[in-house]
Amino acid sequence: MALRYILSEYIDEAMSQAEYDKLEDGTFAGRIPSCKGVIAFANRLRECEHELRSTLEDWTLLGLKLGHPLPVIKKINLNEVPIRDPVESL
Repeated sequence: MALRYILSEYIDEAMSQAEYDKLEDGTFAGRIPSCKGVIAFANRLRECEHELRSTLEDWTLLGLKLGHPLPVIKKINLNEVPIRDPVESL
């Protein structure tokens, strides 16, 4: 059985939706349309991608901590309350 890391999958799927633009001054802007406010700027496209991933990670963790609703991405819903088995069943 393969291990699944739901948060990593969420970040990867969100990054697959990233959109990048080359600005007039030659720098790059990146955003993820489904994640409001997740945007990054950098001098090179690769740097922009790195900054966007970092921003997305922070945005997601803060949203989880504060209980903000996060978008469902590729059927990954981080808003669901986890189901836990009682300790006695272990």
